[in-house]
Amino acid sequence: MPYIVAHAIAFATTVLTLAGMGYFLASLLAAWRFLRERRASRSEFSAGASTDRSSSADGAPGITILKSLKGLDPGMMDAFRGHCRQQYAGDFELLFGVSSLDDPAAAAVKMLAAEFPERAIQLIECPRRLGANGKVSTLVQLAAAARYDVLLINDSDITVGPRYLEGIARCFAPVADDAGKPPVGLVTALYRGRAHDTLASRFEALGIATDFIPGVLLSKWIEGGLHYGLGSTLAVRREALEKVGGLLALADQLADDYEMGARISRAGFRVALSTEVVETSVPAYHWREFFDHQLRWLRTVRDARPGGYVGLVFTHGLMWALVNVLAGGLSPLSLWLLGLSFFLRLAQATTVGAEVLADDSVLANLWLLPLRDAAAMGMWIAGFAGDTIVWRGERFVLKNGRLIKVERV
Repeated sequence: MPYIVAHAIAFATTVLTLAGMGYFLASLLAAWRFLRERRASRSEFSAGASTDRSSSADGAPGITILKSLKGLDPGMMDAFRGHCRQQYAGDFELLFGVSSLDDPAAAAVKMLAAEFPERAIQLIECPRRLGANGKVSTLVQLAAAARYDVLLINDSDITVGPRYLEGIARCFAPVADDAGKPPVGLVTALYRGRAHDTLASRFEALGIATDFIPGVLLSKWIEGGLHYGLGSTLAVRREALEKVGGLLALADQLADDYEMGARISRAGFRVALSTEVVETSVPAYHWREFFDHQLRWLRTVRDARPGGYVGLVFTHGLMWALVNVLAGGLSPLSLWLLGLSFFLRLAQATTVGAEVLADDSVLANLWLLPLRDAAAMGMWIAGFAGDTIVWRGERFVLKNGRLIKVERV
């Protein structure tokens, strides 16, 4: 009997290893496809700019940037300054919301306004709690004060390049190839993580570059475009947002970024992916905080896309190859599969991390990749074990995308 079980495990892990290799190769092709599209888009834009030297704001919609704040984050002021230094032909404003003017973030916004008097910057107190998601509650109150029809939402720690808004506006602008296609209702953006000096923080940043973003690029390819949003950037037309019930409809949603994009896509609008890559600051996690954050993200994915969550079994190809080596008793076939799987995993990680995201930390941290993949597989299994998550120090049950607070006994 043990012999039969061992052979069954060896066969199953061989199949899973082959499937994982297929996933690595497919996501690698999706990354190359995105790089080709990005080069073409930037070349077209450069050619257009060289033939039309007028610097008018035609085609550059007014944009309101909404930021929900709570406390001070490392690097927050530098992130704010990047938004103020935009090279954008159109008009834009920045609205910052806090639940109380006693929040330390309020003082930071006042300093920013003094540093950039030429920018339209407002600090708005948003005291009402409209749902379990406090961030969305603040955004609802900020949106009521917005002057422009394009609302751009991103987190306080998001750092952007000087042409960030230009890239967003370019996605909204109609082109000849758009004939017969639905209009763009939402624009989102890829992001890389800037880790702090803890191993858990480096694990998370590495996971963003080598696990999460490859999955996004692959889903964009096989699903014929994105059908969800990424919290790094949610630039939405007011018309599209109102058609899906506005921000208030998301006040009890944990994955408000995903859900906004999904609803806008179902309403008949397109979700576009900007060629601009932004950067998020990954906190200096300790292991417990890292585990809570990863589990929250995984259970959110499981709740939003249960079939896709099960399909993550194929993304753990390197770990299945290692198990296959043990189950196969170091057979030549298992060792060959491990070597090929490792090569494809490295190719995927370096292409997405170094080329697509321009994340210079990926190459330096490649030696952590097998350890990070082992941790990711364990947390993926743990994601099946319940619906409880920890968010901002509070415990919730996640059900059908909605947050239900767990009262302390």
